[in-house]
Amino acid sequence: MRPTTRLRQLVEAPEILVLPGVQDALTARVAERAGFEAITCGGYASTAALLGEPDSSQLGLAEMAEHYARICDTISIPVFADGDTGFGNVTNVRRTVRAYERAGVAGLFIEDQVFPKRCGHMPGKAVVPAEEMVAKLKAALDARVDGDLLIMARTDALAVNGLDDAMERACLYREVGTDMIFVEAPRSEADMRRICTEIPAPSMANNIEGGMTPLLPAARLEEIGYAVVAFPVALSYAVAAMAERLYTALRACLRRVTAIF
Repeated sequence: MRPTTRLRQLVEAPEILVLPGVQDALTARVAERAGFEAITCGGYASTAALLGEPDSSQLGLAEMAEHYARICDTISIPVFADGDTGFGNVTNVRRTVRAYERAGVAGLFIEDQVFPKRCGHMPGKAVVPAEEMVAKLKAALDARVDGDLLIMARTDALAVNGLDDAMERACLYREVGTDMIFVEAPRSEADMRRICTEIPAPSMANNIEGGMTPLLPAARLEEIGYAVVAFPVALSYAVAAMAERLYTALRACLRRVTAIF
């Protein structure tokens, strides 16, 4: 079965799909061995791993496509990718979808932030007009070769214009034909339930440690109505914390050895 078809099956299943975030081919392999049925790799984790920098549109299309190709070559389970803003205008979106599809991803999202974008839980975001995003989504849907490649529309309008505008945009994006919807950074369970109830599409929850959205167990999110939950940055935080502990211990050991001689 193609990874694209498998990802659609997992999204459409009654049980919520849990997408652990990875940051490279090695951690993707570990996630697969742990038993996960699909994974995600976002711009935050990729930028942290490749550049040691924040998620602020510092990686370009070619770098991200190459990064995803390495990950997809390593594992057999579906990879859900971060398409950013499409890295520009409508023609850039078309090129993004084609490059990601060649890399082997099973799905991706395009967001309505102004380029260059910011992490969804950072202040200072701005969004493009809804009509501009609609044109991008139409280009993305038209560009895919595999009809099962999952295209998700993400809106960051909640933080900029409020929940009502985000809901209107999400419904509009669904009407275009996108397969999933992602309203970024809801502030309460009530908002999350409204998103799942009023938007006629499978929705994704984003569990960001230290972010603006309540961190809820997958079972609770399933009850609210979400089809998918991603944990995009937990690994990056864990790797950084473990690396600090390891290198601190190694440095202390080195000082002790030096003192002996």
